[in-house]
Amino acid sequence: MSEPTGVIHDIGYQRYTGPRLGRRHVFGALYLHGLRTVFGFGRSAKAKIFPWLVVAIVTVVAAGVTAVRTQIGEVVMTYAQFADAMSWLVIFFVAVAAPELVSRDLRSGVLPLYFSRPLPRGDYALAKLLALVSALWLLLGGPQLVMFLGAAFITGNGMRGVWDELLDLLPGLLYAGLWAVVFASIGLLVASITGKRAFAAGGIVAVFLMTTPIVGTLSIMPSRTVNELALLASPSTLVQGVGMFTLGELLVPAGEADRMIGDFGPVYILAAVLLVAGCVALLLLRYRKVAAR
Repeated sequence: MSEPTGVIHDIGYQRYTGPRLGRRHVFGALYLHGLRTVFGFGRSAKAKIFPWLVVAIVTVVAAGVTAVRTQIGEVVMTYAQFADAMSWLVIFFVAVAAPELVSRDLRSGVLPLYFSRPLPRGDYALAKLLALVSALWLLLGGPQLVMFLGAAFITGNGMRGVWDELLDLLPGLLYAGLWAVVFASIGLLVASITGKRAFAAGGIVAVFLMTTPIVGTLSIMPSRTVNELALLASPSTLVQGVGMFTLGELLVPAGEADRMIGDFGPVYILAAVLLVAGCVALLLLRYRKVAAR
């Protein structure tokens, strides 16, 4: 009977003895990674072209608006109006960013690895959503800050003028946040349906753009009530309806809000809340099913 010849080699594996940071730090790391992904950090140069091209465009527009205001001494575009003017560009930004955040993970099959860690399924979806909301808010809010800094230098009322300008900026930033939440909620939900980025991007653009003609059709109907509720038919115009009701003359000329939405301002707010809540609920449900596979 031969004796055993096997040998145990010590190749240096050691147990991890450091701190286990837990769920909160995993969520934070996933959020930060998502935010970096949106702007192409940590990825190839090709992945940085589109997001930074959009950033450059909105910044140049903000700088141009500020320069014109400096020359003529009048407000050309309010902070809230800037967010409205850039909304079409933001649609395409979402159509590219949302699939990068979630469709790639679906296609590559890495979700089981995410969920093997102390990361609940809902945390994954919420971290991605928060990253996209933050990116969109920065995209719209950053140029508004450029406009504010330019206006602060040309104000002729000293600190009082700067303070008044700040009071105009804050509603604009909040309005940009509303755009970010609505666009991100819808965009991420659509992108989570498929692992193919091209299909996800096309679906996002379709949701935002194909609903716009419906608004135009309802706006010319003979019923005034239908006209005032027409903006509910599209996510973009829904946000504008909320802005008209809450911001008034910071967004539209005097009397325009009454003509466009009448007394239905609270209905627009409720519709926006229900839309976001519904999208988030469906997103969480979607990842509950994905993780169970």
